[in-house]
Amino acid sequence: MPELNKANRQVCDVDIRDLATKMPFLWFDTANTTTQNITSDAVYAMAKGAKRIAFHNPLDGTMTIEAQIVPFKFYAMMAGGDVETTAIYADKRVIRATQAGSLTLPEGVVPGTVFAFPQGQFAVEANLINGEFADGVFTSTDIVAETSYEVGYIIKRDSGVLKVSINNRKAPKAYYITCNTVEKDENDVITPFKMTIYKATPQRSFELSQSSEGDPATITATFDVLEDSDGNLMDMIEITSEIDSQE
Repeated sequence: MPELNKANRQVCDVDIRDLATKMPFLWFDTANTTTQNITSDAVYAMAKGAKRIAFHNPLDGTMTIEAQIVPFKFYAMMAGGDVETTAIYADKRVIRATQAGSLTLPEGVVPGTVFAFPQGQFAVEANLINGEFADGVFTSTDIVAETSYEVGYIIKRDSGVLKVSINNRKAPKAYYITCNTVEKDENDVITPFKMTIYKATPQRSFELSQSSEGDPATITATFDVLEDSDGNLMDMIEITSEIDSQE
């Protein structure tokens, strides 16, 4: 039976695993577009200005995942693979004084970073309320009972948060990636199609955007496709028969 022509119109589900251990890192099935790009430039020996002999450079490749819905671990993959459970950030709250002379702040506020203002005047330096912060309480003779104030501070949290750090102290890990899709032939028969990328490292260039108008933000992860220690780059695999499940 002759082989049938096939076509693809199904984005890949992406199985991302740690390169060294093959431990699953992320199963990503919300991409809108996945691409694989393999290139190889050539140089030529010329004769009378015409190309006569070609010398092909080694293969080079990239893979991209474009998505609008991503898990938090997606960002970790691009930054170094680690999700931490402590974080420090600036916060601002409206806090109501339950008694004169003091405001009770959330747990984890960093001493020396507390600034209080009358409500509606946040960051107006001339209206800054002078006081002291210790043991979770901001005290000032200017605090009036049953009155609300806007308070800005730096807070450190050791629970209830996830953090991905982007810095020059770490580099993205290498991954073993399988892209899973399907193809349809001219008889409308669906065939599983996979691409194995033996070694891929995320590029450190990416863009995050936030907007109140237009389409939801798209984030793109771009990987460099590298040759592994056995000389493998990428395989394309057509599944002609499924493996029977074992009890």
